[in-house]
Amino acid sequence: MEKREILNRMISEGLIPVIRVSSAKEAIDVADAIKEGGVSFIEITMSVPGAIDTIKELAQKYKDEIIMGAGTILDPETARAALLAGAQFIVSPTLNLDVIQLAHRYSAVVVPGAMTPTEILTAWNAGADMVKVFPAAQVGGPEYLKALRGPLPQILLVPTGGVNLQNAAAFIKAGATALGVGGELVDKKAINEKKFNIITENTRAYLKAVREARTG
Repeated sequence: MEKREILNRMISEGLIPVIRVSSAKEAIDVADAIKEGGVSFIEITMSVPGAIDTIKELAQKYKDEIIMGAGTILDPETARAALLAGAQFIVSPTLNLDVIQLAHRYSAVVVPGAMTPTEILTAWNAGADMVKVFPAAQVGGPEYLKALRGPLPQILLVPTGGVNLQNAAAFIKAGATALGVGGELVDKKAINEKKFNIITENTRAYLKAVREARTG
């Protein structure tokens, strides 16, 4: 799938589930549950044991049904390994200009992390497709995002960190292009009890929240 199509689809859907679990098996089970919930994007963080192989397995399994992404990317070497394994978008918790350049080289969507207005603008000027505002809830939540949108209306922002069903709509109404959601969607208790249907329902609930906030 072409980069522009991936980005447009990501913007349209408005949800990027983040899988940060303790094993590759759990990551695959959770990915299956998220797919069942109707989402098109899944981010596997590099903190998952065997993350690169997991991305490769899921990319081959789902083809274009699910666009695989790699998260917690801290350097261009890891970004390259993830892209070669089948990832089509790269997400970082921090701003590394070399990672942005590497993603451009592979025509991949890149979403670097930033917090301050200066970092966010630096990421955008360096060619970020969207900018991950992290940690979003902890630094002011929807009100902080709204404040950023004032002087930086051209930048596509993805709040991540502390985004839950209680504040998801507020983030969208504050100007978020999409939401990055991890532990609040990927319920650890549900994983431990192997109740993956809960994660499927969580996914549907977030997608619904995004749709309703946009239309409401």
